[in-house]
Amino acid sequence: MEYTRLSEKLAAAPQVRPEDLREIAASGFVGVINNRPDAEAPDQPSSLELEAEAKRLGLAYWHVPVVPGGMTDKDVRDFAAAVSEAVGPVVAFCRTGNRSTTLWKTSQAVS
Repeated sequence: MEYTRLSEKLAAAPQVRPEDLREIAASGFVGVINNRPDAEAPDQPSSLELEAEAKRLGLAYWHVPVVPGGMTDKDVRDFAAAVSEAVGPVVAFCRTGNRSTTLWKTSQAVS
């Protein structure tokens, strides 16, 4: 699985699938932040499916869905809160990783 380290506590990745979560956990991450709204694409797993598998593997899970081009201040606050709540490094993901990276950059600018 490919991801980009943004900080000691955060990495951004393209779409995560349930089968990727085992590798995420094995890589030392403690949780995932899903930045995709459900049903954004017909082939993406649902947030409930991802959450169930994450919890089965002992990973924390947050769903902070952001519509492409529609990021709000609340989205940024919710994303920053998820990263802050995590007791270790997390992977944030969306379709390509760009929304997750933008959320992180924006949260850094306002903190």
